[in-house]
Amino acid sequence: MSSDQSARGPRPDENGASPERGEQTRPGASFHEMWRDLAGIGRDASTGGYRRHAWTGADEDCRQWFRAQALSRGLDYETDRNGNQWAWLGDRTAPDAVVTGSHLDSVPDGGAFDGPLGVVSSFAALDELHRRSATPRRPLAVVNFGDEEGARFGLACTGSRLSAGQLTVDRAHRLRDADGTTMARAMERAGHDPDAIGPDPERLNRVGAFVELHIEQGRALADTAHAVGVASAIWPHGRWRFDFHGEANHAGTTRLADRRDPMLAYAQTVLAAREQAAAAGALATFGKVAVDPGGVNAIASRVRGWLDSRAPDEATLAAVVEGVERAAAARAEADGVKVDVTRESFTPVVEFTHTLRDRITGHLAQRLASRPGSPSGPVPVLPTGAGHDAGILSALVPTAMLFVRNPTGVSHSPAETAAEDDCLAGVTALADVLEDLACS
Repeated sequence: MSSDQSARGPRPDENGASPERGEQTRPGASFHEMWRDLAGIGRDASTGGYRRHAWTGADEDCRQWFRAQALSRGLDYETDRNGNQWAWLGDRTAPDAVVTGSHLDSVPDGGAFDGPLGVVSSFAALDELHRRSATPRRPLAVVNFGDEEGARFGLACTGSRLSAGQLTVDRAHRLRDADGTTMARAMERAGHDPDAIGPDPERLNRVGAFVELHIEQGRALADTAHAVGVASAIWPHGRWRFDFHGEANHAGTTRLADRRDPMLAYAQTVLAAREQAAAAGALATFGKVAVDPGGVNAIASRVRGWLDSRAPDEATLAAVVEGVERAAAARAEADGVKVDVTRESFTPVVEFTHTLRDRITGHLAQRLASRPGSPSGPVPVLPTGAGHDAGILSALVPTAMLFVRNPTGVSHSPAETAAEDDCLAGVTALADVLEDLACS
């Protein structure tokens, strides 16, 4: 959105909040206009993928876009202590608020829809409520959670974890990116106070429900007539760092029998992860690796690889990771190298609040039945292996998720896509849910 459009919003006070209470709203840019204006931010011209990493220039541009959308609608805008952005319709100090939103950051070379679809759809859903002349009885808010992907500092859902008290301030301050910059320093450079971060129970206690719309990261909906589904649960998942320590040496002069090459143990561990996951009906991926010293003609002294593993239940996940660790240790011993394993993050299984999930599913089915040409039958309810801010907040707040159909199932890739009609169906469904929760 251009600077002259954002300037039409109310002038914020020194804390970034609009002096208006946000009790009235007005339509802003359309879904198509918002999508167009956001589409160029952080996009790499050579790959077509997005690199919107936390506390970078691209992240700041996304934040300015969010702020402009809030102010153009007359919403009460603020940034909380952890860098999460909020846009309020109604009294933000009142209890039992209904909140929707997602995130705007990306994985390296990520797709356009993962995160931004939820934020754009949230603003569009508020506009739809305005068109319906629906009057909220509870405060409504749109939120952009910071650093959901964890692409820069290695920990997913940092903004929501801090707010929910699942990430300590000390650990957050120690998080570093690949260049050695701490998250605290990066926040400071971006104009945010890293000493202010921490749990935000007072704010979360005022939230009565959080509903996150997201592109489906899979293709369960692709073979149905439904453009929108409802989440049942999030698989337990985590990230583990495997450090293989060997001995640096010359690639051209060191006999194979004399080598202590950590790359061999790492390679065997990658294969073992695939075997363990396949046998257990789980998922395991080594998607990131760092090699020291990194010379083409040098035997590595250390290979560091990151395992991402997910499973239908926590016992299965534990068994898979333990199997991978055993395989790594056995191969490391055979090759004369040492391996250390560090669990960097873990999120237990999330069963979304059944009462809220069932209410949303039933209400969407009723609304679809009243619209000619809509698909018949129950609204699909499906689990996901992908982590989300909704999963983090679920321990403290009733949460639910809507999924928009993904025709290929591809995600975390520039090839990620969704049909325009399905995106607009997602906006309508989200507006239906917000109207039921906040206006009835």
